[in-house]
Amino acid sequence: MTATAAPPAKPTPSPATRAVSHLFKARETAIVIALLLVVIAATLRNPNFLFSADGFRDLLLTPSLLLLVAVGQAIVIFTRNIDLSVGSVLGLTAYLTGRLFIDVPGIPIIAVFLAGIIIGGMLGLVNGALIALAKVPALVITLGTLYIYRGVNVAWAGSDRINASDLPAAFRGLGTGQILYIPILTIVAVVVLVIAAWVLRNLRSGREFYAIGSDPAAAHLYGLPVTRRIITAFVVSGALSGFAGVLYAARYGTVSSAAGTGWEFQAIGAAVIGGVAISGGVGTVWGAAIGAYLLLTINRALPILGIQDFWQRAVLGALIIGAIVLDRVLALRQSRKLLEIREEGR
Repeated sequence: MTATAAPPAKPTPSPATRAVSHLFKARETAIVIALLLVVIAATLRNPNFLFSADGFRDLLLTPSLLLLVAVGQAIVIFTRNIDLSVGSVLGLTAYLTGRLFIDVPGIPIIAVFLAGIIIGGMLGLVNGALIALAKVPALVITLGTLYIYRGVNVAWAGSDRINASDLPAAFRGLGTGQILYIPILTIVAVVVLVIAAWVLRNLRSGREFYAIGSDPAAAHLYGLPVTRRIITAFVVSGALSGFAGVLYAARYGTVSSAAGTGWEFQAIGAAVIGGVAISGGVGTVWGAAIGAYLLLTINRALPILGIQDFWQRAVLGALIIGAIVLDRVLALRQSRKLLEIREEGR
């Protein structure tokens, strides 16, 4: 009996080859390419968009605050939830920052940052507790707290506002200062991004956010601390929004009761454009961060390209819809591949 020759083994790709292949397949790569194309197009139309001190600085600086809020929003979306209150939390903590400097003369800057982060985290805790313990949909709860937190801010601030002269020069310097031509706010945002990405990738608690979002029922059966993780996600989102609120005061100097209005939709848009699936369990904070840069860079670039305001909003809406449709297409394609593998294994 003649033995059947085994088929030749496929060569194992080298680590470098696998890394390059993964890079080109990643959703983040496509977003980076889109960002570069927007920057190139705007620069060709107006070289000052990039090749000037203010242009380069604004390119890095403007999206930094949204990056922080988008990272927190992404972590919530990983768990198959959503946080519509982040803009109100940012506005409330921004105004709180100014009041602390006015009402408590000589207060240390670090104490103001801690106050903003703690208050933001507590507001996020209210969201998370109502959602995880009372089993009320996140959309309903955070829509309610969006108006409640904004109402508290309006009642507190009234027609008053914080002016740059009310803030210490050292604090304002955080919003305008640079280190080796890189804005301080950008450096801070990137540090937070790297920490969040490392936790989500390397710690079990971070990976559990994805598991819960992929299949909440299976996560319960497996024994994962679903309630605790959902509350943690909202606390982190609130704390990052509070942190961004303090930096908002440093960046702009002037804070009114309208600060942060609409940021919740920008944060969701940045996360979705960055490849975070609105259905949960898929995406990275890197994608959300790049989405934040793409979103605000487009906002700056479209007027330079001569596109009217209406079409600017239409383009951003189309990007969000396109990202959601793409996520759905990729999910269906992955499901078909898994089904084919199962059929071949029978």
